[in-house]
Amino acid sequence: MAGKVIAITGANGGLGRALAQRFAAEGEEVFLLGRTLAKVQEVAEAIGAGARAVQCDVTSPDSVKAAFAEIARTHPRLDVLINNAAIFKPFLIEEASDDQIMSGLLTNLAGPIFCTRSAIPMMTRGSLIIHVSSESVNLPFAHLLIYQSTKAALERFSLGLHDELKDKGIHSTIVRAGQMFGPGSSAEMEPEAGARFHEACLARGLNLFQRGVTMYDSATQLFRNIIDLPADMHVDIASYQAQPRG
Repeated sequence: MAGKVIAITGANGGLGRALAQRFAAEGEEVFLLGRTLAKVQEVAEAIGAGARAVQCDVTSPDSVKAAFAEIARTHPRLDVLINNAAIFKPFLIEEASDDQIMSGLLTNLAGPIFCTRSAIPMMTRGSLIIHVSSESVNLPFAHLLIYQSTKAALERFSLGLHDELKDKGIHSTIVRAGQMFGPGSSAEMEPEAGARFHEACLARGLNLFQRGVTMYDSATQLFRNIIDLPADMHVDIASYQAQPRG
């Protein structure tokens, strides 16, 4: 039986890379989408069979259209899209540059919408779109207003999208992720910004050093479970929290 065809944005590192590694190893055909082709090519080559790199800047409608057209040339059917690409950078709104605001809005919200729009014509009944959200939408994290707002909006988009696509039998699901870490982590920040972020979160009752952290490889299990759900089941939002460090 042929494996599923899965496209993953932000696949050059972090969770995206871990998902691509797992699914390719399990016999799926995985397209790794990333803004810098050389980076996703390096990851795809390291994974080997079943992994293909595609250049895709999710903030650019033209780049997204070209990327999915490239996928369609070899695989006209797409079973799963995982909208994983995101920017996680803490800052205060009053200090934010134009680029910090616009890159967050475009990458975290417009990007998934662009990718979803291009993926839908390639999908059939039973196909699935997974949007990666964050526990920060419900927790008092500091300095993350753009990140939190775009993730909350992404959740609303996913719920509405599922209703819009019901007649086509295409599902839309949110994975609200807890803190994650592992090889290729994309959550690194400059020391000064990191210190301010941690101090501000602590003032709101969130001690980031004491909270649990899930490894990327562990988080992939939830995505596997969602993809493998029976046809008569659907999950609107799957939320997980990392366990405290022992």
